[in-house]
Amino acid sequence: MKSITSSSYAVHFNETAYTELNAHLKKANYSKVFILVDENTHNFCLAPFMAEIEGDYDFEIIEIEPGEIYKNIETCTQVWEVLSELDADRKSVLINVGGGVVTDLGGFVASTFKRGIDFINVPTTLLAMVDASVGGKTGVDLGALKNQVGVINQPVMVLVVSSFLQTLEERQLHSGFAEMLKHGLIQDANYWNDLKILNNFTQLDHLIHHSVTIKNKVVLEDPTEQNLRKILNYGHTLGHAVESYFLESPEHELLLHGEAIAAGMILEGFLSHKLTGLPYTELETIKKVFLSRYSKVEFSKNDITEILKLLKFDKKNSHGNINFVLLKKIGEPQIDVKVPQELLEQAFTYYKE
Repeated sequence: MKSITSSSYAVHFNETAYTELNAHLKKANYSKVFILVDENTHNFCLAPFMAEIEGDYDFEIIEIEPGEIYKNIETCTQVWEVLSELDADRKSVLINVGGGVVTDLGGFVASTFKRGIDFINVPTTLLAMVDASVGGKTGVDLGALKNQVGVINQPVMVLVVSSFLQTLEERQLHSGFAEMLKHGLIQDANYWNDLKILNNFTQLDHLIHHSVTIKNKVVLEDPTEQNLRKILNYGHTLGHAVESYFLESPEHELLLHGEAIAAGMILEGFLSHKLTGLPYTELETIKKVFLSRYSKVEFSKNDITEILKLLKFDKKNSHGNINFVLLKKIGEPQIDVKVPQELLEQAFTYYKE
């Protein structure tokens, strides 16, 4: 499968990924090679990954706890301290083998350790393959608030090896699939139409490649998210608020990222119908597709009040305004849309119907 070239690095797939990694390690002459994993990827992904590395390198494995609740500065501090204790220098490299938590956090750790060392992302979840490891966004959460601290910094390369998907539960695959559906909604109606009828996850390689291509095209045009790149946040303004609320609320079960974003895309689909012209038939299709794949999230009146309070922390906000990405139609987004408070509450009513 053809590699995808971004601004300063490339995304390599399957066999080509290991060929390019080995060539790079041989050429770069790193002083030490650090590999960041969480408990899950240590158990299921590290051994097959290491088996493909050719050559004798000074490896050190760093393991963190799995899950979004550990994507924070405290975990970063632990990793920075381990790097220091193990004599990492500016000619070291950090290879992040894991899902979005590992690649986001690992990229941030590498970008800030000794003012920046090389890092390589090896996403092992569908979500990380199509979203978290592409585009140079790194960072961690601030309490329950998503991705409040971070930098945009590009990896040396990204390696997408689809065999790692065999280690995932189906719920995790569905979480990543939500981001792929989003790519169709914001850029490619034909892709959306193909994905909405997909009934199994056995042949995903070409679809992953297409999603990475869509995201890479957007990022190349707007690497620092001044305009176009904002479209990648469709469903995320409310979706991130939902995810954050469920993360910090002890009486609710945690939602995976894709599950929260799926709800967010229905909610913001309703706003799109009201404000930017999304046809009602397309809104109903969006709702039907997501609710056929993702369990409906139960929201009490108090839940909705608390979720809406979290919108003020959204990263797209400016000058006190909450800015939404909405759809004019499937495949055609509109950025920086202001939404009246009463419509936000109506969106939850529509979602619950």
